[in-house]
Amino acid sequence: MIVSMTGFAAASRETEDLAVTVTLRSVNHRHLDVQFRLPQSVQALEHVLRATVQQRLARGRVEVAMTVQERVEPVTVVEFDETIVNAVGEAVARARASGVVEGALLPGDMLRIPQVLKVREERPAIDAARLETVVTEVLDEALRALQVMRCKEGDFLAAELEERRQALIGLVDAVEEASREGAAAIQERLLQRVAELRLDPQVDPTLVAQEVVKFVARSEIREELVRLRAHLAHWVELVTGDEPVGRKLDFLLQEMNREVNTIGSKAEGARASALVVTAKAELEKLREQVQNVE
Repeated sequence: MIVSMTGFAAASRETEDLAVTVTLRSVNHRHLDVQFRLPQSVQALEHVLRATVQQRLARGRVEVAMTVQERVEPVTVVEFDETIVNAVGEAVARARASGVVEGALLPGDMLRIPQVLKVREERPAIDAARLETVVTEVLDEALRALQVMRCKEGDFLAAELEERRQALIGLVDAVEEASREGAAAIQERLLQRVAELRLDPQVDPTLVAQEVVKFVARSEIREELVRLRAHLAHWVELVTGDEPVGRKLDFLLQEMNREVNTIGSKAEGARASALVVTAKAELEKLREQVQNVE
């Protein structure tokens, strides 16, 4: 199955106390490379989130951006600074003992002392297990959407790849025909030359026959054509399977390129050579497109 490594997706969820948004972007890469941009509140969960991505994707550079907004209403907390209260109380007691101050220190007097009364707001902590569940589920939802997009892109890519594969099949047939015609023409000229050499008493006819056999062997490309056609057929088996095939297709293209190079060194005739050059160009275009296959 052809799945593109290029895609974009997003998912979000709002609960009574949380608002989570996940945005995903992916491009082609030799391996799976995941980059996170996480808020402080979920950075400790990066290993869990990474494992979630690894369960869904096999290859590609993936950027994961997440926002988490806590929607818990703050609670007002009022505190007395006991250190200041105790220090003031002790100072007043000493002053009273020395006759500097008369009467008791009233609670209202304490409240007027700077920094004795501290008021702050606190947000109740969200349960860690629940936070992990919510952000993981939203990430997984975004990953499913990303896979849908990558599969759609893969369908377009598969059509282009098949078009080029069919072009290669036609080129292989044309190379076989052109090479056969070129070899036949050269052999005919060679046989004429052999006939002329046989009239020369200084030329060993056995050596001439051996050279003819060597030429025929050098120009024979039947085995390379068989292997090349087998590779083109195996391509179909790979792209119709369920597993990621990007790396396998890349390796298969290397094998096909090797066979085409060998054919180019053996094929006879200008037309066959030109067709081999065209086949190499098609293989290079295939290789470029396969780089984006998961």
